[in-house]
Amino acid sequence: MFSAFAKGIAQLADAATRRLLGYSIAAALATFIGLWIAVGVALTETSLFAMPWLEIAVDVLGGLATAVITWFMFPAVVSAVIGFFLDDIAAKVEARHYPDLPPAPGLGPWAAAGTALAYLGVMVVLNLVTLPFLLLPPVFPFVFYAVNGYLLSREYFELVALRRVDPGQAGAIRRSHRGKLFAVGVAIAVLLTVPVVNLLAPVVATAAMVHLFEDWRRPAR
Repeated sequence: MFSAFAKGIAQLADAATRRLLGYSIAAALATFIGLWIAVGVALTETSLFAMPWLEIAVDVLGGLATAVITWFMFPAVVSAVIGFFLDDIAAKVEARHYPDLPPAPGLGPWAAAGTALAYLGVMVVLNLVTLPFLLLPPVFPFVFYAVNGYLLSREYFELVALRRVDPGQAGAIRRSHRGKLFAVGVAIAVLLTVPVVNLLAPVVATAAMVHLFEDWRRPAR
């Protein structure tokens, strides 16, 4: 896992990847700003959060409510947005490290984005469910990173794997490495909540997942 993330970070030195990184950073910033506005409007103008436990959390957080909720919803939303760039990022990693691979049939950017959006719906709902744990500060980080780690690991793995194998093969590989994959997902979730780093994290996470997928599927080739 550490080797995969190290290679993912090193991938940022690749000129072709840096061009995509610029688009990714712009998308991440736009996502954060849009999410900030949406959460602020939802908290003040709608009854979306008119639930007793969430009202208590918002009252406790006060003016920080918008910032906190935006920050913890960011990993889910930006991972959906990055689905539009994932295929290109993965292709750049493969061109640099796996030049012997044939062109990937691929999901295509729209199919990848559709898969990411499906995960987004699940992640938004589950993150809303975890918000009451904000009232239990020692517990909340464990719940948040466990839930998002599991979902992000599946999302990034499937987006990478389905470029080259069918869903059955992807599922078999994922189940064989579920423990390691969960740890990778937690690492991705952590990176996506660290200021500045979270702008680079989607590219690094995608690159790392390509390396892990290629390592894990070798026995099946």
